[in-house]
Amino acid sequence: MTKQLVLMDHDGGVDDYLATMLLLTMDGIELLGVVVTPANCYVQSAVSATRKIIDLMEFSHIPVAESTVRGINPFPTLYRRDSFIVDHLPILNQRETITTPLVAETGQDFMIQVLREATSPVTLMVTGPLTTVAVALDKAPDIEAKIHKIVWMGGALNVAGNVEKSLEAGQDGSAEWNVYWDAISAARVWQTQIEIIMCPLDLTNNVPVTSELVYKMGRQRHYPISDLAGQCYALVIPQDYYFWDVLATAYLGHPEFYQLREWETEIITTGLSQGRTKVVPSGRKIYAMDKVDKEAFYDYILQQWAR
Repeated sequence: MTKQLVLMDHDGGVDDYLATMLLLTMDGIELLGVVVTPANCYVQSAVSATRKIIDLMEFSHIPVAESTVRGINPFPTLYRRDSFIVDHLPILNQRETITTPLVAETGQDFMIQVLREATSPVTLMVTGPLTTVAVALDKAPDIEAKIHKIVWMGGALNVAGNVEKSLEAGQDGSAEWNVYWDAISAARVWQTQIEIIMCPLDLTNNVPVTSELVYKMGRQRHYPISDLAGQCYALVIPQDYYFWDVLATAYLGHPEFYQLREWETEIITTGLSQGRTKVVPSGRKIYAMDKVDKEAFYDYILQQWAR
């Protein structure tokens, strides 16, 4: 069976590492590399943690690249510090050296190189802002033809965003963070002809990380990947936390778990609604994950991490 070529682009939040771990367990995927975008993280810690995870899972031939793009609205420090915590987890520090290579090129140049050299079109699995993708497209417009589709965790279509008005002055609460960090780059990607499949807050709001599920991961602790996943989720369980990036990534392994719906949309780049993904007549057509078989999804991730 021909494997689906995938390039991962994440931004260093807790669930970004877990999404990467899930992707590495998928038999039908050939992961060409991982780009770390410096958004919901401190990038050196995020790059280090990513490489250690790939080492732990024994895929150390897969290269990691550090993107040097910058956004417009920084993530809160409280969110970004999780990258330090994950990088210091004991399970990721049992070896003195990291084998997984960190490439010399920037993440955006690495993305261009991987797409140009790929033998067939590549799926971009993006669990952070779209800035690295937009910069790569601006530098090398020819790569658009090498992108099979973008599967993206981002946006809020018909529900409130998760950028809180109380924390971000001049915001009306309609934006989702991965768009809000750099709405201009999201709008740039919207200008392409690339197929976009979104996993918006409309769906993720219905798929919470529960204590019961974290306990189940803990009971699989003789499997190091499940143990690590449980430790990561334990860090965030006191807050309302949802399967954002992992839910989006699971689509690559089991698209039949999901129902998609087509929407016409635009990205709002200025004003009180900066970062909003707005449903508008005659807007850019995208597909959004609309429904998911939640129990099948929960069972799937527990099964995949029990390795």
